[in-house]
Amino acid sequence: MESKRVVVTGLGAITPIGNTTKDFWEGLVKGKNGAGEITRFDSTLYKTHFACEVKSYNPDDFFDKKTARKYDLFAQFDIVAADEAIADSGISPENTDFDNVGVLLTSGIGGVNHFFNELKEFFQGDGTPRFSPFLITKMIANMPGGVISIKYGFCGPNFATVSACASSAHAITEAFNYIRYGKCNVIIAGGAGAAIGECGIGGFNSMKALSTRNDDYMTASRPFDLNRDGFVMGEGAGCLVLEEYGHAKARGAKIYAELVGCGASADAYHITAPHPEGKGGALSMQRALKDAEIAPEAIDHINTHGTSTPAGDLAEPIAIKDVFGEHAYNISINSTKSMTGHLLGGAGAIEAIACVLALKHGIIPPTINHFDDDPQIDNRLDFTFNQARKRDIHYALSNSFGFGGQNATLIFKKFES
Repeated sequence: MESKRVVVTGLGAITPIGNTTKDFWEGLVKGKNGAGEITRFDSTLYKTHFACEVKSYNPDDFFDKKTARKYDLFAQFDIVAADEAIADSGISPENTDFDNVGVLLTSGIGGVNHFFNELKEFFQGDGTPRFSPFLITKMIANMPGGVISIKYGFCGPNFATVSACASSAHAITEAFNYIRYGKCNVIIAGGAGAAIGECGIGGFNSMKALSTRNDDYMTASRPFDLNRDGFVMGEGAGCLVLEEYGHAKARGAKIYAELVGCGASADAYHITAPHPEGKGGALSMQRALKDAEIAPEAIDHINTHGTSTPAGDLAEPIAIKDVFGEHAYNISINSTKSMTGHLLGGAGAIEAIACVLALKHGIIPPTINHFDDDPQIDNRLDFTFNQARKRDIHYALSNSFGFGGQNATLIFKKFES
């Protein structure tokens, strides 16, 4: 089967460091920190009192009150990002057959806080089964895709890929495959996370996955640093409009970058811990390189999964060295989670956007909050610590690894007609 080219023609983002794609990118380049004390609930009794929340978000700016009540916060974020990306792409019924536009929006956990609150109200009551008629639709991860398809009349493929923190990267992978094999012309792909609440923070605290650096939370997300102690929860969403190149060219679309390869793998090791030698991550990167039909030496930039966990930040550099050998030392590596925190199911999408814009602007955003080298990490690798750097980038790679040992890798190329 002939493989078609797939390009990025629209971007949308709502993040802890910027509520539009433009503001998100400017925040990344400036090394903006999205951390702050939790406002979504009273965290006094919890081990972690901080997170990277979306700032100054008002649902009334995007939805009428009746509509907003139907959607969990993760779905609102997904919809807001998708609306921005669709508007940015310029697709319309005049230049695009909406019967052939798909929507693959997702979340790693879905409406976990809404579900928790419904159960809490039930158990605090008299036992009478009183539940919101929107309980199910506010909870399930596929709902944003359905909402967007209804809103615009998109009748192409519509489903959600759920693989924890790799969810939106897998959504982009699926979109890529649908388009390059001629099954669709345009797909809206991305994901969201909004798990900052009693259940989300409490659950990850119990797993000892979150940082508890409450006395210095602004530096708590410190990927690859000696004294990292866990990830910082983030929230928000990212969305990309992926399009078949011929279709984009015919309608005169602006093109940000080209998606040229995707890889996926399983660690087959542990439900939460990464393989200590980075086996799954290495396989995912190798498969993406093979899919893109490029040599390892072509990669200039890697946006790592880089969560700031003790085990994860050891395994990924090992995987990078395994795949790239001596060339690993020529690659500009970073972790934008140092600024945004970890958006869980939305992480893959916003980090894909970061790669696309790094290619477009020739700038590597920094990995902030680095203070001390970890002797267990090869610090000859260039982690772009603490300050953005200009660089002409031709190929950028993004890694997303999820609980369950599920891994996804995306490779973007600087666009050339």
